[in-house]
Amino acid sequence: MKVVFSGGGTGGHIYPALATIEAWQQQDSTLEVLYIGGERGLEKEIVPGAGVAFKAVKIQGFVRKLSLENFKTVYLFLQAVQKAKQMLRDFQPDVVVGTGGYVSGPVLYAAQLLKIPTVIHEQNSVVGITNKFLSRHVTKVGVAFPAALSAFKNATVVGNPRAQQVVSANGQNNFTLEALELATDIPTALIFGGSQGAPKINQAVVAALPRLNQAQYQVVFATGKNRYAALQDELTHQQITVGSQVKIVPYIANMQELMPLVDVVVGRAGATSLAEQTALGKPMILIPSPYVTNDHQTKNAQSMVDAGAAILLREAELNGNHLADALDEIMLAPTKQQAMAQSSATLGIPDAANQFISLIQTALVTK
Repeated sequence: MKVVFSGGGTGGHIYPALATIEAWQQQDSTLEVLYIGGERGLEKEIVPGAGVAFKAVKIQGFVRKLSLENFKTVYLFLQAVQKAKQMLRDFQPDVVVGTGGYVSGPVLYAAQLLKIPTVIHEQNSVVGITNKFLSRHVTKVGVAFPAALSAFKNATVVGNPRAQQVVSANGQNNFTLEALELATDIPTALIFGGSQGAPKINQAVVAALPRLNQAQYQVVFATGKNRYAALQDELTHQQITVGSQVKIVPYIANMQELMPLVDVVVGRAGATSLAEQTALGKPMILIPSPYVTNDHQTKNAQSMVDAGAAILLREAELNGNHLADALDEIMLAPTKQQAMAQSSATLGIPDAANQFISLIQTALVTK
Protein backbone atom coordinates (compact mmCIF):
# COMPACT_ATOMS: atom_id res chain seq x y z
CA MET A 1 0.00 0.00 0.00
CA LYS A 2 1.25 3.47 -0.95
CA VAL A 3 -0.28 6.63 0.52
CA VAL A 4 0.44 10.31 0.00
CA PHE A 5 -0.46 12.76 2.76
CA SER A 6 -0.60 16.52 2.30
CA GLY A 7 -1.37 19.29 4.76
CA GLY A 8 0.48 22.06 6.47
CA GLY A 9 1.10 25.62 7.41
CA THR A 10 0.22 25.00 11.06
CA GLY A 11 0.57 22.11 13.46
CA GLY A 12 -3.20 21.69 13.45
CA HIS A 13 -2.98 20.36 9.90
CA ILE A 14 0.30 18.47 10.29
CA TYR A 15 -0.09 16.50 13.52
CA PRO A 16 -3.37 14.75 12.58
CA ALA A 17 -1.61 13.47 9.45
CA LEU A 18 1.40 12.25 11.41
CA ALA A 19 -0.86 10.59 13.99
CA THR A 20 -2.66 8.75 11.20
CA ILE A 21 0.62 7.68 9.63
CA GLU A 22 1.94 6.39 12.96
CA ALA A 23 -1.19 4.36 13.68
CA TRP A 24 -1.31 2.96 10.14
CA GLN A 25 2.32 1.89 10.21
CA GLN A 26 1.61 0.06 13.46
CA GLN A 27 -1.13 -1.84 11.63
CA ASP A 28 0.85 -2.39 8.42
CA SER A 29 4.64 -2.40 8.53
CA THR A 30 4.80 -2.48 4.71
CA LEU A 31 2.95 0.83 4.31
CA GLU A 32 4.83 3.32 2.11
CA VAL A 33 4.18 7.00 2.80
CA LEU A 34 5.14 10.22 1.05
CA TYR A 35 4.24 13.57 2.58
CA ILE A 36 3.93 16.53 0.19
CA GLY A 37 4.03 19.89 1.94
CA GLY A 38 4.96 23.49 1.33
CA GLU A 39 8.44 24.90 0.99
CA ARG A 40 7.88 27.40 3.79
CA GLY A 41 5.46 25.64 6.15
CA LEU A 42 6.21 24.10 9.53
CA GLU A 43 5.84 20.69 7.90
CA LYS A 44 9.22 21.15 6.22
CA GLU A 45 10.88 20.61 9.62
CA ILE A 46 8.29 18.57 11.51
CA VAL A 47 7.60 15.81 8.97
CA PRO A 48 11.20 14.75 8.22
CA GLY A 49 11.84 14.94 11.97
CA ALA A 50 9.14 12.30 12.41
CA GLY A 51 10.94 10.01 9.96
CA VAL A 52 8.45 10.45 7.11
CA ALA A 53 9.59 10.95 3.50
CA PHE A 54 8.93 14.55 2.48
CA LYS A 55 8.76 16.54 -0.75
CA ALA A 56 7.74 20.18 -1.19
CA VAL A 57 5.86 22.37 -3.63
CA LYS A 58 5.92 26.16 -3.75
CA ILE A 59 2.54 27.61 -2.85
CA GLN A 60 0.97 30.47 -0.92
CA GLY A 61 -2.51 31.25 0.37
CA PHE A 62 -4.98 33.74 -1.06
CA VAL A 63 -5.14 37.24 0.39
CA ARG A 64 -8.70 37.77 1.63
CA LYS A 65 -9.18 41.04 -0.23
CA LEU A 66 -8.64 42.39 -3.73
CA SER A 67 -4.91 42.21 -4.33
CA LEU A 68 -2.52 41.69 -7.22
CA GLU A 69 -0.82 39.16 -4.96
CA ASN A 70 -3.68 36.76 -5.70
CA PHE A 71 -2.61 36.60 -9.36
CA LYS A 72 0.72 35.25 -8.11
CA THR A 73 -1.16 32.79 -5.90
CA VAL A 74 -3.09 31.42 -8.88
CA TYR A 75 0.14 31.09 -10.89
CA LEU A 76 1.87 29.25 -8.03
CA PHE A 77 -1.17 27.00 -7.60
CA LEU A 78 -1.08 25.93 -11.25
CA GLN A 79 2.68 25.36 -11.07
CA ALA A 80 2.24 23.33 -7.88
CA VAL A 81 -0.45 21.19 -9.51
CA GLN A 82 1.95 20.27 -12.32
CA LYS A 83 4.77 19.50 -9.90
CA ALA A 84 2.46 17.45 -7.68
CA LYS A 85 1.22 15.47 -10.70
CA GLN A 86 4.79 14.47 -11.48
CA MET A 87 5.44 13.48 -7.85
CA LEU A 88 2.28 11.36 -7.87
CA ARG A 89 3.19 9.70 -11.17
CA ASP A 90 6.60 8.84 -9.74
CA PHE A 91 5.28 7.52 -6.41
CA GLN A 92 2.11 5.82 -7.74
CA PRO A 93 0.01 6.07 -4.56
CA ASP A 94 -3.18 4.07 -4.00
CA VAL A 95 -4.82 7.06 -2.28
CA VAL A 96 -4.02 10.71 -1.48
CA VAL A 97 -5.07 12.18 1.88
CA GLY A 98 -5.36 15.89 2.67
CA THR A 99 -5.49 17.30 6.18
CA GLY A 100 -6.01 20.95 5.31
CA GLY A 101 -3.94 24.05 4.76
CA TYR A 102 -3.50 25.62 1.35
CA VAL A 103 -0.70 23.24 0.31
CA SER A 104 -3.15 20.32 0.21
CA GLY A 105 -5.14 22.10 -2.52
CA PRO A 106 -2.84 21.55 -5.51
CA VAL A 107 -1.78 18.09 -4.30
CA LEU A 108 -5.29 16.68 -4.02
CA TYR A 109 -6.44 18.50 -7.14
CA ALA A 110 -3.55 16.86 -9.00
CA ALA A 111 -4.63 13.48 -7.64
CA GLN A 112 -8.19 14.08 -8.79
CA LEU A 113 -6.95 14.92 -12.29
CA LEU A 114 -5.02 11.64 -12.27
CA LYS A 115 -8.12 9.71 -11.09
CA ILE A 116 -6.45 8.70 -7.81
CA PRO A 117 -8.88 8.28 -4.86
CA THR A 118 -8.75 11.24 -2.48
CA VAL A 119 -9.78 11.71 1.15
CA ILE A 120 -9.80 14.89 3.22
CA HIS A 121 -9.93 15.48 6.97
CA GLU A 122 -11.52 18.62 8.43
CA GLN A 123 -10.39 19.37 11.98
CA ASN A 124 -12.62 22.36 12.77
CA SER A 125 -16.32 23.09 13.18
CA VAL A 126 -15.98 25.70 10.42
CA VAL A 127 -14.73 24.20 7.16
CA GLY A 128 -11.49 25.61 5.76
CA ILE A 129 -11.41 27.19 2.30
CA THR A 130 -9.12 24.51 0.83
CA ASN A 131 -11.31 21.64 2.00
CA LYS A 132 -14.39 23.46 0.68
CA PHE A 133 -12.72 23.71 -2.72
CA LEU A 134 -11.67 20.06 -2.75
CA SER A 135 -14.84 18.55 -1.30
CA ARG A 136 -16.79 18.58 -4.57
CA HIS A 137 -14.66 15.81 -6.04
CA VAL A 138 -13.11 13.88 -3.13
CA THR A 139 -13.94 10.23 -2.58
CA LYS A 140 -14.45 10.47 1.21
CA VAL A 141 -14.47 13.14 3.92
CA GLY A 142 -13.66 12.69 7.60
CA VAL A 143 -14.56 15.39 10.13
CA ALA A 144 -13.65 15.92 13.77
CA PHE A 145 -16.82 17.79 14.77
CA PRO A 146 -20.44 16.84 13.94
CA ALA A 147 -21.06 20.55 13.25
CA ALA A 148 -18.97 20.24 10.07
CA LEU A 149 -21.08 17.44 8.58
CA SER A 150 -23.56 19.78 6.91
CA ALA A 151 -20.80 21.35 4.78
CA PHE A 152 -20.13 18.07 2.94
CA LYS A 153 -22.17 15.54 1.00
CA ASN A 154 -20.21 12.43 1.95
CA ALA A 155 -18.73 13.11 5.39
CA THR A 156 -18.23 10.83 8.39
CA VAL A 157 -17.36 11.83 11.96
CA VAL A 158 -14.05 10.17 12.79
CA GLY A 159 -12.62 12.58 15.37
CA ASN A 160 -9.13 14.03 15.29
CA PRO A 161 -6.38 11.39 14.86
CA ARG A 162 -4.12 13.30 17.26
CA ALA A 163 -6.39 12.15 20.11
CA GLN A 164 -5.26 8.56 19.67
CA GLN A 165 -1.62 9.50 20.20
CA VAL A 166 -2.46 11.20 23.49
CA VAL A 167 -4.50 8.27 24.75
CA SER A 168 -1.76 5.84 23.72
CA ALA A 169 0.77 7.85 25.73
CA ASN A 170 -1.49 7.74 28.80
CA GLY A 171 -0.60 4.77 30.97
CA GLN A 172 2.98 4.70 29.64
CA ASN A 173 3.77 7.78 31.67
CA ASN A 174 6.95 8.16 33.70
CA PHE A 175 6.41 11.90 34.20
CA THR A 176 5.14 13.15 37.56
CA LEU A 177 4.05 16.49 38.97
CA GLU A 178 6.97 16.19 41.36
CA ALA A 179 9.22 16.94 38.37
CA LEU A 180 7.61 20.40 38.39
CA GLU A 181 8.05 20.67 42.17
CA LEU A 182 4.30 20.29 42.70
CA ALA A 183 2.31 17.97 44.95
CA THR A 184 0.75 14.79 43.59
CA ASP A 185 -2.28 14.87 45.91
CA ILE A 186 -3.68 18.35 45.17
CA PRO A 187 -6.07 19.21 42.30
CA THR A 188 -4.11 20.73 39.43
CA ALA A 189 -4.99 23.15 36.63
CA LEU A 190 -2.93 23.61 33.48
CA ILE A 191 -2.91 27.01 31.76
CA PHE A 192 -1.27 27.56 28.38
CA GLY A 193 -1.80 29.64 25.25
CA GLY A 194 -0.11 27.37 22.74
CA SER A 195 3.59 26.88 22.05
CA GLN A 196 4.08 30.60 21.39
CA GLY A 197 1.96 31.71 24.34
CA ALA A 198 -0.84 34.28 24.28
CA PRO A 199 -0.25 37.80 25.67
CA LYS A 200 -3.82 38.30 26.94
CA ILE A 201 -3.83 34.96 28.73
CA ASN A 202 -0.44 35.74 30.26
CA GLN A 203 -1.69 39.14 31.45
CA ALA A 204 -4.75 37.55 33.02
CA VAL A 205 -2.64 35.00 34.89
CA VAL A 206 -0.37 37.74 36.25
CA ALA A 207 -3.43 39.63 37.46
CA ALA A 208 -4.90 36.46 38.97
CA LEU A 209 -1.73 35.41 40.83
CA PRO A 210 -2.67 36.97 44.19
CA ARG A 211 -5.77 34.75 44.19
CA LEU A 212 -4.05 31.69 42.71
CA ASN A 213 -1.37 31.88 45.40
CA GLN A 214 -4.13 31.40 47.99
CA ALA A 215 -6.18 28.81 46.12
CA GLN A 216 -6.97 25.31 47.34
CA TYR A 217 -5.48 23.89 44.15
CA GLN A 218 -2.22 24.21 42.24
CA VAL A 219 -1.46 25.60 38.80
CA VAL A 220 1.00 24.83 36.01
CA PHE A 221 1.33 27.83 33.70
CA ALA A 222 3.27 27.79 30.42
CA THR A 223 3.96 31.31 29.15
CA GLY A 224 5.34 30.47 25.70
CA LYS A 225 9.07 30.28 25.00
CA ASN A 226 9.48 33.86 23.82
CA ARG A 227 7.26 35.42 26.49
CA TYR A 228 8.76 33.97 29.66
CA ALA A 229 11.40 36.65 30.26
CA ALA A 230 8.94 39.50 29.70
CA LEU A 231 6.47 37.93 32.12
CA GLN A 232 9.14 37.53 34.79
CA ASP A 233 10.07 41.19 34.31
CA GLU A 234 6.42 42.15 34.73
CA LEU A 235 6.16 40.17 37.97
CA THR A 236 9.24 41.94 39.29
CA HIS A 237 7.93 45.34 38.18
CA GLN A 238 4.58 44.77 39.92
CA GLN A 239 6.27 43.15 42.93
CA ILE A 240 4.10 40.06 42.59
CA THR A 241 5.41 36.90 44.22
CA VAL A 242 4.73 33.41 42.91
CA GLY A 243 3.52 30.95 45.52
CA SER A 244 4.81 27.41 45.89
CA GLN A 245 1.62 25.99 44.38
CA VAL A 246 2.04 27.90 41.12
CA LYS A 247 4.68 26.69 38.68
CA ILE A 248 5.54 29.03 35.80
CA VAL A 249 7.52 27.57 32.90
CA PRO A 250 8.34 28.82 29.39
CA TYR A 251 7.18 25.71 27.55
CA ILE A 252 6.07 22.14 28.23
CA ALA A 253 7.85 19.77 25.88
CA ASN A 254 6.20 16.64 27.31
CA MET A 255 2.60 17.90 27.13
CA GLN A 256 1.31 14.42 26.27
CA GLU A 257 2.67 13.14 29.57
CA LEU A 258 1.52 16.11 31.65
CA MET A 259 -2.05 16.31 30.32
CA PRO A 260 -3.31 13.09 31.97
CA LEU A 261 -2.07 14.33 35.36
CA VAL A 262 -4.07 17.57 35.50
CA ASP A 263 -7.73 18.04 36.40
CA VAL A 264 -8.68 21.11 34.34
CA VAL A 265 -7.13 22.64 31.20
CA VAL A 266 -7.23 26.36 30.40
CA GLY A 267 -6.27 27.46 26.90
CA ARG A 268 -7.17 28.13 23.30
CA ALA A 269 -9.81 26.23 21.33
CA GLY A 270 -7.77 24.87 18.45
CA ALA A 271 -9.07 21.63 17.01
CA THR A 272 -6.05 19.53 17.96
CA SER A 273 -6.01 20.74 21.56
CA LEU A 274 -9.72 19.98 21.95
CA ALA A 275 -9.23 16.51 20.50
CA GLU A 276 -6.49 15.77 23.02
CA GLN A 277 -8.45 17.11 25.98
CA THR A 278 -11.73 15.38 25.17
CA ALA A 279 -9.96 12.09 24.49
CA LEU A 280 -8.71 12.30 28.08
CA GLY A 281 -12.03 13.59 29.44
CA LYS A 282 -10.69 16.91 30.72
CA PRO A 283 -12.97 19.79 31.80
CA MET A 284 -11.90 22.94 29.95
CA ILE A 285 -11.84 26.71 30.30
CA LEU A 286 -11.54 27.90 26.72
CA ILE A 287 -10.28 31.30 25.57
CA PRO A 288 -10.65 31.22 21.76
CA SER A 289 -8.12 33.12 19.69
CA PRO A 290 -9.88 36.02 17.93
CA TYR A 291 -7.17 36.09 15.26
CA VAL A 292 -8.05 32.91 13.35
CA THR A 293 -9.93 32.54 10.07
CA ASN A 294 -13.74 32.73 10.32
CA ASP A 295 -13.48 32.86 14.13
CA HIS A 296 -13.49 29.05 14.02
CA GLN A 297 -12.04 28.68 17.52
CA THR A 298 -15.10 30.34 19.06
CA LYS A 299 -17.34 27.91 17.19
CA ASN A 300 -15.14 24.99 18.29
CA ALA A 301 -15.37 26.21 21.89
CA GLN A 302 -19.13 26.70 21.73
CA SER A 303 -19.60 23.07 20.78
CA MET A 304 -17.72 22.13 23.97
CA VAL A 305 -19.83 24.52 26.06
CA ASP A 306 -23.08 23.22 24.56
CA ALA A 307 -22.07 19.70 25.57
CA GLY A 308 -21.34 20.76 29.15
CA ALA A 309 -17.59 20.13 28.89
CA ALA A 310 -16.25 23.70 29.02
CA ILE A 311 -16.57 27.28 30.19
CA LEU A 312 -16.03 29.94 27.51
CA LEU A 313 -14.13 33.15 28.29
CA ARG A 314 -13.82 35.69 25.48
CA GLU A 315 -10.40 37.27 25.15
CA ALA A 316 -11.83 40.79 24.83
CA GLU A 317 -13.41 40.45 28.30
CA LEU A 318 -10.62 38.44 29.94
CA ASN A 319 -9.05 39.64 33.18
CA GLY A 320 -7.55 38.14 36.31
CA ASN A 321 -10.79 37.91 38.26
CA HIS A 322 -12.69 36.31 35.39
CA LEU A 323 -9.97 33.69 35.05
CA ALA A 324 -9.76 32.98 38.79
CA ASP A 325 -13.57 32.85 39.08
CA ALA A 326 -13.78 30.28 36.28
CA LEU A 327 -11.07 28.15 37.87
CA ASP A 328 -12.78 28.30 41.26
CA GLU A 329 -16.11 27.38 39.66
CA ILE A 330 -14.68 24.05 38.51
CA MET A 331 -11.78 23.31 40.84
CA LEU A 332 -13.75 23.95 44.05
CA ALA A 333 -16.84 22.02 42.95
CA PRO A 334 -15.97 18.31 42.63
CA THR A 335 -19.46 17.33 41.48
CA LYS A 336 -19.43 19.89 38.67
CA GLN A 337 -15.88 18.94 37.73
CA GLN A 338 -16.85 15.28 37.48
CA ALA A 339 -19.91 16.08 35.35
CA MET A 340 -17.82 18.20 32.98
CA ALA A 341 -15.21 15.46 32.76
CA GLN A 342 -17.88 12.93 31.79
CA SER A 343 -19.26 15.30 29.15
CA SER A 344 -15.76 15.89 27.79
CA ALA A 345 -15.07 12.16 27.57
CA THR A 346 -18.35 11.65 25.70
CA LEU A 347 -17.12 14.06 23.02
CA GLY A 348 -13.74 12.40 22.73
CA ILE A 349 -12.92 9.78 20.10
CA PRO A 350 -9.86 7.99 21.50
CA ASP A 351 -9.44 5.71 18.47
CA ALA A 352 -9.82 8.53 15.94
CA ALA A 353 -6.74 7.59 13.92
CA ASN A 354 -8.00 4.04 13.43
CA GLN A 355 -11.44 5.35 12.45
CA PHE A 356 -9.88 7.68 9.89
CA ILE A 357 -7.73 4.87 8.49
CA SER A 358 -10.85 2.73 8.06
CA LEU A 359 -12.52 5.58 6.19
CA ILE A 360 -9.50 5.95 3.90
CA GLN A 361 -9.60 2.23 3.19
CA THR A 362 -13.25 2.48 2.13
CA ALA A 363 -12.15 5.04 -0.48
CA LEU A 364 -9.99 2.32 -2.02
CA VAL A 365 -12.91 -0.10 -2.10
CA THR A 366 -15.18 2.42 -3.85
CA LYS A 367 -12.65 3.68 -6.40
